[in-house]
Amino acid sequence: MMIPNNDYDDLQDDFEIEEQPTKSYFIDLNKNIILGFVDGLEAVKQAVYLILNTERYEHIIYSWNYGIELHDLYGEPTSYVIPELKRRIYEALTQDDRIFGVDAFSFDVQKKSIFLTFTVNTIFGDFGAERTVNI
Repeated sequence: MMIPNNDYDDLQDDFEIEEQPTKSYFIDLNKNIILGFVDGLEAVKQAVYLILNTERYEHIIYSWNYGIELHDLYGEPTSYVIPELKRRIYEALTQDDRIFGVDAFSFDVQKKSIFLTFTVNTIFGDFGAERTVNI
């Protein structure tokens, strides 16, 4: 009877983990046109904007991990919406490997909307972001 050799050290020497560039197309949101490329922190800022403005599960072109769920929050009480927004924003943004945290949430409740600001923690540094959600 022959016992297989489970020496996996040889497999680890065959490859090297390499970080992929974050270069992406730069979208000028004021003019609705693409103007070259963007990389690093600016690419992550653009990704955050796009993720938070894409309804999850609504567009078949995107993975089910992309976007945020906001439609079911309409008409709900703010006592339910505020903690849900924190959770959903964190969940949506941390799908991106460049983002490892979201914190420092601040909420400003108006009549039929909530304006929120928060800090996004990335591998390139932290930055502030904001979003208005109609309820």
